[in-house]
Amino acid sequence: MSTGRLAGKAAIVTGAGRGIGRSVAEVFAAEGAHVAVVSKTPARVEEVVAAITAAGGSALGVECDVTVKDQIRTAVDQTVDRFGRLDVLVNNAHHTTSLTNPVVEISDEQLGLQFGSGPAATLHFMQASYAHLKESHGVVINFGSGAGVSGAYNYGAYAAAKEAIRALSRSAAREWGRDGIRVNVICPTTMTDGLAEAVRDPAVAKMVAKVPLGMPLRPEESVAPVALFLASDDSKYITGSSFMVDGGASIDAGR
Repeated sequence: MSTGRLAGKAAIVTGAGRGIGRSVAEVFAAEGAHVAVVSKTPARVEEVVAAITAAGGSALGVECDVTVKDQIRTAVDQTVDRFGRLDVLVNNAHHTTSLTNPVVEISDEQLGLQFGSGPAATLHFMQASYAHLKESHGVVINFGSGAGVSGAYNYGAYAAAKEAIRALSRSAAREWGRDGIRVNVICPTTMTDGLAEAVRDPAVAKMVAKVPLGMPLRPEESVAPVALFLASDDSKYITGSSFMVDGGASIDAGR
């Protein structure tokens, strides 16, 4: 049941065409926010905007490749032109192909892809949004990963990129607190379509079975409610923090 916690606010959600991003966009819209649904895939943008609109919400579809700085600036401008403000920025998009490789085999191409779609895109969206977020005393929600926290085996490039996002977020929280802007990070383990496919592999299933709270929940059940909390005034005295929304998977990190 909606509580209207984001009524009248405007939000950008990147990577909102599916998975975590879509669930966050839909929950925000259900709670009264005007949502810019950002994805580089037009068909997915149209589908999510249609679903939000059909449910009575307010949404704007924005096609954007987050590795292209000019497109990021345009996405922010389109959002503010449409809604007249920007209160919440959710940097969820991150390229998730070619993730695995031993550290000794990480290529320049792989490293560039992970850092370009991860910390660089996050930084560019934050920079493009800063003036608007300062005006609204807004919120930034970035995404890290348990892979970075634990130093996941064979995920060196992805883990490094995700930890760079957490470091960037802490610095921004310190610098932007005086402007009334809060910056926090979510590190999720959630049952995306990709994980649902991956758990068919016995090795992956064995790893997932070790999660203290059991099989990961869908993003609308786990990640989206935490994003809503961080976007709302319920978390108005929280900044520079990372939230491990992982069913306890990170408890054994480093063992």
